[in-house]
Amino acid sequence: MNNEVFKFLKKDFVSDPFLTDRLFVSAFVKENKFTVRHNKLLKKYIIKQTEKEEFNNLNKFIKFTQEKKIDLTFENLIGLFEFVISPADRVITGAIYTPLYIREFIIKHTLKNLSSNINKYQIADISCGCGGFLYNIAKEIKDRTKLSYSLIFSKCIFGLDIQPYSITRTKLLLSLLALSHGEDIPQFNFQLYTGDALSFKWDKIIDEFIGFDAIVGNPPYVRYRNINEPTKILLKNWDTCNVGLTDLYIPFFQIGIENLKINGILGYITMNTFFKSLNGRLLRKYFQQKEIKFKIIDFGSSQIFKAKNTYTCICLIENTADRYIEYTITKKEYLNSNLHFERKEYKLLDYKKGWNLQEDDIIRKIEQTGIPFGQIYKTRHGVATLKNNIYIFKPISSDKDFYYLKDKRNNIFKIEKGICKDIINSNKLKDVKSVEEVKVKIIFPYTNEKKPHLIEEKVLKKKYPNAYKYLLSNKDQLDKRDKGKGNYENWYAYGRTQSLEKFDVKLFFPKMTNSYLNCIIEVDENLLYYNGQAIIGNSVNDLIIIKKLMESTVFWYYIKKTSKPYSSNYYSIDGNYIQNFGICTLSQKEKEFIIKEDDKNILNTFWETKYDVIIPSTS
Repeated sequence: MNNEVFKFLKKDFVSDPFLTDRLFVSAFVKENKFTVRHNKLLKKYIIKQTEKEEFNNLNKFIKFTQEKKIDLTFENLIGLFEFVISPADRVITGAIYTPLYIREFIIKHTLKNLSSNINKYQIADISCGCGGFLYNIAKEIKDRTKLSYSLIFSKCIFGLDIQPYSITRTKLLLSLLALSHGEDIPQFNFQLYTGDALSFKWDKIIDEFIGFDAIVGNPPYVRYRNINEPTKILLKNWDTCNVGLTDLYIPFFQIGIENLKINGILGYITMNTFFKSLNGRLLRKYFQQKEIKFKIIDFGSSQIFKAKNTYTCICLIENTADRYIEYTITKKEYLNSNLHFERKEYKLLDYKKGWNLQEDDIIRKIEQTGIPFGQIYKTRHGVATLKNNIYIFKPISSDKDFYYLKDKRNNIFKIEKGICKDIINSNKLKDVKSVEEVKVKIIFPYTNEKKPHLIEEKVLKKKYPNAYKYLLSNKDQLDKRDKGKGNYENWYAYGRTQSLEKFDVKLFFPKMTNSYLNCIIEVDENLLYYNGQAIIGNSVNDLIIIKKLMESTVFWYYIKKTSKPYSSNYYSIDGNYIQNFGICTLSQKEKEFIIKEDDKNILNTFWETKYDVIIPSTS
């Protein structure tokens, strides 16, 4: 539906939020045969026949919805309001439509403990977007109490969003809900506010405020790299945000809990990465220090949100003391079935290492064996130019002195061989047998020392004039890296200085996989890598041993149970997720056996015996 609507809006140049909202509201009212006589807000958004251009667009839109069989229901209206948020705003605010079944589940389980006198309670969504959660809460209160929507809006539900047009859409949605029940009054007294949840003070708005009885919602999905500078400053005011590059959803737990009454309940659909991620460390510490009642429904790799690869969970948190976290993992299809929860004591969890919430004796044995992976091996990510399409290329031809490069505009440049190095995308090694098959070239404007440094610009221009000319032709693009705020040694330097050093031996492995790992050992000190990762600096024999362990059933089982899931059953192999894997102690005889043995079945049996585990055949 949304793509078709987008095409229509684009074709007819309806892009202004006010005009778009008028179009949606007018079509909704007309198609549902509602009459607006008194409501001042709705009347402002009803397109009149005298407004010829807009009225013409309205008729086109109604005809379009009829042809596409798009019913103008409340749910579709909520979806349309969220969909037409501009892509630029969506990146900054993290706004996203929450499916009805998720909203209903959260509201059901958040409000179930509230008594029949629900009219006395105050319930909030502190990142309300276009009002989907508030719409369902208002309906729930109406069904339970038979109160007028006018009273519900003024006394029971509260909303906050950073975007004024989202608050306007929430007011429109709730006004239409009231209209559908015959409430057509000049003006509702909404408790809906435009503001930033990171700094908003509810006690300045609500008299004698001691917290909400319930808070629900879908905190904003914004990665740290997309957060603007004023927001990054505000993040520092929250205890949960002082480690790592904090994604925007993380402080919303602390904000929500600190705005709850004692025994109040919070219900979120949010990212599940805080279980293990570095930037979730202080959030885990926060929960463990508070020891409050916490129930998690983890969807693993099951996708809840269309057209967005997010890995989510439902969190139900009661502001009351409890020794345990309750955890289950399920698929969205089974959300409303009888879920079985495992209980984990807070004191048995390690907020620094990450939470392992699945009860699993095999995982416990693996992590308690030997020395943690992260204390022995340091994983490194590859070269980060931040403009691979400029620096990395596959030559279309070569001669004695030059490689020939064709850019996206079909311009051909000759690049001096002396400034180029071999490089591989180590993520691709999973599916190929030879490093040679994935080798390409990278322009390397650094010296050829063990620890390279950037070549001075005057030297670069003189010694490699063709490469310099090529890089200069792309200077505008290079300057735009890091949104133009990059603090580089010079304009032609890579975006990051990682992984430039020479190492005699490297073990390449991908950032993620959907099956047993395929690791590659490489002894060419000049070979660079990007996208994937590597273990470096150890002896060849040592890397052969860890390679065979990482390719084993034991390691793969651990990854599937503890790592971050992605679509198509892929799992992250990032250092943060494997750092607690126990590296068993080996005798010299055992090391010699592993190095010589190539039969994977024999090796798997050896590793399972060594860890005293039996890996299920289905794993």
